[in-house]
Amino acid sequence: MQQQIQLTVDGIAIIRLQGDLDHHAANRIREDISQAIYQGSIHAIIWNLGDLQFMDSAGIGLILGRMRDLAPINGQTVILNPSATMQKIFQFSGLSKYIWQDTEDQVIRTLGGILNG
Repeated sequence: MQQQIQLTVDGIAIIRLQGDLDHHAANRIREDISQAIYQGSIHAIIWNLGDLQFMDSAGIGLILGRMRDLAPINGQTVILNPSATMQKIFQFSGLSKYIWQDTEDQVIRTLGGILNG
């Protein structure tokens, strides 16, 4: 499992996941992202799943948990590029409304952020 986390100037985290997202990988990501949310560094998360091959229930829990972390600050969550199988999982989980059919740059503009770097 590889991950890339990029922060914009305006507090948007772009999380690009590659490979398989299992329980162990989800725990590592959870710690990094939750800490940044609690420190006030992040107000929105873009989950780019375009290179993700597999995600088990821990992946759904990871996304749902970060949504819960963002709720007190009215933070936003966007999911990009899920596979067809993942889209069905998100639909059954009630998360399909968070799937956007945009690019990362379009989402950042919509959320009001400016890409840093």
